[in-house]
Amino acid sequence: MEKFISVIIPNYNGGSFIGKCLEAAFASDYENFEVVVVDDCSTDNSVEIIKRYPCRLVRLEKHAGPGAARNEGANNSRGEVFFFTDADCLLQKDALARVNQAAIEHPGTVIGGTYTPLPFDNDFFSAFQSLFIHYSETRKKEPDYIAAHAMIMDAALFYASKGFRRHVLPIPEDVELSHKLRQSGHRLFMEPGIQVQHIFRFTLMRSLANAFRKSMYWTMYSLGNRDLLADSGTAATELKVNTGCFFVNVLLAVFSLKNGFLLAPLIFLFVMNLAFSRKLLLLFFRTKGTRFGVLAALYYALVYPEAVGAGALAGMVKQVLMRRV
Repeated sequence: MEKFISVIIPNYNGGSFIGKCLEAAFASDYENFEVVVVDDCSTDNSVEIIKRYPCRLVRLEKHAGPGAARNEGANNSRGEVFFFTDADCLLQKDALARVNQAAIEHPGTVIGGTYTPLPFDNDFFSAFQSLFIHYSETRKKEPDYIAAHAMIMDAALFYASKGFRRHVLPIPEDVELSHKLRQSGHRLFMEPGIQVQHIFRFTLMRSLANAFRKSMYWTMYSLGNRDLLADSGTAATELKVNTGCFFVNVLLAVFSLKNGFLLAPLIFLFVMNLAFSRKLLLLFFRTKGTRFGVLAALYYALVYPEAVGAGALAGMVKQVLMRRV
């Protein structure tokens, strides 16, 4: 049995990657599908590129954000199953066949795929991010949420849920929809074999800016949802412990300038943190070798937490200010 799958892709100024995205989609080894691209008022050459491919192009009249674009894509789709992904993601050739199999085996379930371990642009910071997200999203068979870069569900379920809410926050609309569906009794299921390859093009500054931004909006959403400490996807307990340990170690290092005996607990805490995140760190080593593994471990433990912690603090401040307005 082959279900008719609608691949729904929001696009905003994706001229540098939407062509690669569509090329990968139409290279699928599964035949019973359509591609619906919703252009969110791009100002670059995206639409010209999209028109070169045999997809359905929907154009919004005003910029509305990815959640609204996905909803509009669903409203213009004919599939039994919706596969939401992003314009900077490349479907693997077997992804739709795996989607079909998962949809048959898990009806009425929200199914998640994930990033390939290695990204399209295999530089250090992009590889770090892809491995980190792949690991974080696949830790649990029944995750806290399904990310919209690879979110699959029956069309009927999507319509019944009323889709993505146009949220004041630009990031957690997929988290919010996942939570709403789970609370209404629907199962969330992770199928790691369904993979898309992400185009990051990260530098050090882009990596840190991404961590800051996502941490800020995640903190704002989580405070409103009262689940700030939940073990949830990329906001995993491991990352939260890693960030907390970093800032405790900074304080210990400052006090150790006058009290050398504090170096012992500093070293102990650093080692214990690495042990707590050992599965992620081992993935770095297994996938890219010793040199990458060492650098990635140091970046994760000593640099990345600064951006995550700063973003969390900014999110707390913003949330407080919003409540006062």
